[in-house]
Amino acid sequence: MRGGDRTALGLWGEKQAARYLKWRGYRIQDTRFRCREGEIDLVAVRGGYLCFVEVKLRRDDRLAQAREFVTPAKQRKVRTAALYYLQEHPSTLQPRFDVVEVYAPLGEATKKPVIRHWENAF
Repeated sequence: MRGGDRTALGLWGEKQAARYLKWRGYRIQDTRFRCREGEIDLVAVRGGYLCFVEVKLRRDDRLAQAREFVTPAKQRKVRTAALYYLQEHPSTLQPRFDVVEVYAPLGEATKKPVIRHWENAF
């Protein structure tokens, strides 16, 4: 898979995750927040929580579940990026780190991807 194809598929997965979260009552506050230390795929708000969401897209879970690819190193990068985000966007909401798994066997051609949301994942 070429880099551009991979990026497009990743963006598609993030859009699927955002749509799912909206359907579940979340408000998407930001997407693809980047800083020198890392990136946060989605920032969402619901209730008293400001959720920093890592989206993992996979075709299937035969090798491992998608959330298992959020390694300790990736968690550190997301946490550090969240600190940068909060410096730029102060909030009184409780921060939380979630993972959304998107399973799309046919990639972007998948009509109904399977989506799983893990609240407070790390």
